[in-house]
Amino acid sequence: MSADLQPLLDALQFSPDNLPLRQHLARQLNAAGRHQEAETLCREGLRQHPTDDALRLSLADAYFASNKHSAAFVVVEELLDQHPDNAAAHLLHARLLLAAGQAAEAREAYAHALEINPGLADRDLGQALEAAAPAKRVPTPAGGGYRPAPAPDEDEPSAQAKLLGLERPKINFSDVGGMEAVKDEIRLKIIHPLQFPDLYKAYGKASGGGLLLYGPPGCGKTHLARATAGEVQASFISVGIAEILDMWLGNSEKNLHQLFELARSQAPCVLFFDEVDALAANRHDLRQSAGRTVINQFLEELDGATRSNEGVLIMAATNAPWHLDPAFRRPGRFDRITLVTPPDEPARAAILEILLRGKPLAPGVSTAAVAARTAGLSGADLMALVDGAVDVCLRASMRSGRPLPIEQSHLLDAAKLVKPSTKEWFATARNYALYSNEGGLYDDILVYLGVKKPGGA
Repeated sequence: MSADLQPLLDALQFSPDNLPLRQHLARQLNAAGRHQEAETLCREGLRQHPTDDALRLSLADAYFASNKHSAAFVVVEELLDQHPDNAAAHLLHARLLLAAGQAAEAREAYAHALEINPGLADRDLGQALEAAAPAKRVPTPAGGGYRPAPAPDEDEPSAQAKLLGLERPKINFSDVGGMEAVKDEIRLKIIHPLQFPDLYKAYGKASGGGLLLYGPPGCGKTHLARATAGEVQASFISVGIAEILDMWLGNSEKNLHQLFELARSQAPCVLFFDEVDALAANRHDLRQSAGRTVINQFLEELDGATRSNEGVLIMAATNAPWHLDPAFRRPGRFDRITLVTPPDEPARAAILEILLRGKPLAPGVSTAAVAARTAGLSGADLMALVDGAVDVCLRASMRSGRPLPIEQSHLLDAAKLVKPSTKEWFATARNYALYSNEGGLYDDILVYLGVKKPGGA
């Protein structure tokens, strides 16, 4: 059969945009046991057609056959969430559940697949389910029916919680006020390589890479990372130290490797490390070797030493970049380091527009006027401002017995009560930028504070 597939592979080389051909070839490769080739072919196709059900199902088949059960669960359950009547997805879900030892839930999935399409009956699977466990109903909150069980872990209990961190964000750059320079940097680094792969390949540039966002807390670094994934309809994995660090020797490194493997299996994917300085502290400041081995593992994963990181954007955020090990700033790792400052006046107006969406507003409310009186406030500060105005409006509504709109005066009064939360950070950052600024790494801080002119000495 392998030889018979070569003409199809050649045809796809000449016509890579032929979706029906790609779908057919993916099924044939899986049937021939060439699962790694099927996985690669599906992932390439999903970059252009991220919602194609046939490619997603073939990708899940390839993962299942390659014992990548966690990745297969993610794809299948996302497919079932969007298309609960997909009988073939229910059938594969039954096989995954059975392999994970959840025989009762597997029987439910198999029965549901046959309810939709009796032609999918599988004698071997049916016998395996009968031998494994008696039938057991799993009711939905509405009462009765089949509910897909959560993805289990074939290696350790903690991996199920990690899988819950993988999502498909619904927001994009239109939901992020301001930060246009940072958005342009991200477009160059991840969005355009996915949209124009041939152009980037001509220059020898692969999609993916590392981008470090730093700045005062509350300025939207995490929000921007999530919006980046939504902008390109990519998967998003947010990582904190709780998902990595473990008391047992070697487990932290294993946890870190598994997260990178999950991101690679879901490419295009944004892998986001919040408060990355907790995981990537300067090794000279660490007395225990355990912390150093985690950092060494982190560096190895960034380099793609064992598997390519193409299609994976590794983003990180920190409030204290001066605590990072210098090795993370080497080209090929976090080679782009971008300062995320408090929003300027137009950006504050845009953020207020977003925060006030869907709320009852009185005629004449001007976000521009409020933005003009909120210099120095971060995105989190502006959220506190809007919450304060809403609280005042709610109290008045409770007294009147009817919902009242938010007035301009509510916003302006709340603005007087909110003080910038970023001043302390800039006081510390200014000292590092003035006295520990090797290679001009923190020149952007001095430019923002007016100490140095852009491009000047």
